Amino acid sequence: MSKNDAAERLGVQPVGRLLLKFSIPAVAGMLLNALYNVVDRAFVGQGVDELALGGLSLALPLQTLSMAFAMLFGIGAASMISIRLGQGRREEAENALNHCLWLLALAGAAIMALELAFLEPILARLGAQEGSASIGYARSYYRIILVGHVFFMVSFGLSHCTRAQGFPMISMIGMIIGAGLNMILDPIFIFALRWGVEGAALATIISQFCSALWMLYFNTGNRGVIRLRLASLRPSLKIVLSIMSFGSSQFLLQFAMSSVQLLLNTSMGWYGASSLGVANGGDIAISGMNIVGTVSMLILMPVFGLNQGSQPVLGFNYGAKKFARVRKAYLLSVLAATAICTFGFLLAELFPHFIVSVFVANSSAELAAWTEWSLRVSAIFLALNGFQIISTNMFVFTGRVKTSILLSMSRQAIFLVPAILILSRFFGAYGAVAAIPVADGLALALTSVMIFFELKKLNVQSAAS
Repeated sequence: MSKNDAAERLGVQPVGRLLLKFSIPAVAGMLLNALYNVVDRAFVGQGVDELALGGLSLALPLQTLSMAFAMLFGIGAASMISIRLGQGRREEAENALNHCLWLLALAGAAIMALELAFLEPILARLGAQEGSASIGYARSYYRIILVGHVFFMVSFGLSHCTRAQGFPMISMIGMIIGAGLNMILDPIFIFALRWGVEGAALATIISQFCSALWMLYFNTGNRGVIRLRLASLRPSLKIVLSIMSFGSSQFLLQFAMSSVQLLLNTSMGWYGASSLGVANGGDIAISGMNIVGTVSMLILMPVFGLNQGSQPVLGFNYGAKKFARVRKAYLLSVLAATAICTFGFLLAELFPHFIVSVFVANSSAELAAWTEWSLRVSAIFLALNGFQIISTNMFVFTGRVKTSILLSMSRQAIFLVPAILILSRFFGAYGAVAAIPVADGLALALTSVMIFFELKKLNVQSAAS
């Protein structure tokens, strides 16, 4: 297949077949990423202790914040690349790829330098109470993770750009390299060498480095539709702003997720002891929420993969004004995302005890009871979360970026943050968890109304084209 055919097939081949071609590798890659995070935490829980999970949970808001910047530039550039290729503007697509690499590298280096310089005061404000055992684990783990931030940013961002060119398998291989290597190194570093959380962190950054090398190897070679070339880079503030505009929805969603994770950790630290009735209830509650968050990630990562897989199909066809294909791709994506989330809902509601045992074989009674209850409550609206994720992304390609941003922020910031603050005030740590389905229900209602009118508009455009 020629380079041009790799991109142009997006507007010709059957939509369902295209979604399978692009989504299966993306879903598999994201599922592998989620699995290696699950394995990472399971090894820490089994090989260190259950409170070490709290340390990883304290570092999670910072990692999510880094993911936000990776999405801002990676998904933003990928969206721009797919649309420009659909419009036949290949030179602009290549310049967007060149900008993406430098933006990712600079952002990763800046985050690493700032957070290493201020790590102690940052950790002191991540939610645990003074004297918490979780803070020590978080410090040991995250200071090593920071060293590999540039590798993570480059690997994650370029995988999106590669998929946008029509090469989903290449992106999947990069994810398999990272996930597979991490799952091999984790037990060696944690159990055989007894390096604890430091071993888990070291396994992660080695894996991210190898994945980044693979993505750079492909994108600097001749196999892609476009390629990374320093000679073709034409620095442009307009392109940077365009990339940030396309990626702003996902950036704000991740930024809001980071804020929510911090707020949840703080709520667990403040109210955990009184709600759970034990002196170290704060650490136990934080560890339990780490398990809940990890399971949620395991379920939603394939949906994000499906979202990424549909991105080139939606972007190319919208750029080519093939609106009927855009609508069909959206509806098929929603159907698949709902099936994934329904499976996750059943897993959380029916097998919470088994889930806890995967992370901590001999957990305390308090951790088991708290985590099982939290899993069931937080998953009440999980079956419909896929619909919201796919619908939010849809507005990016129809030119309504502000609407996409609004929907991205609705659950995390507009609804969830106030719900946590209000309900935790009255019901402690239990109220903070109960805020999750409350926010889910409100966000789903808002998304349903907005997407109804957007689909009507798309039908009109399809009839006129």
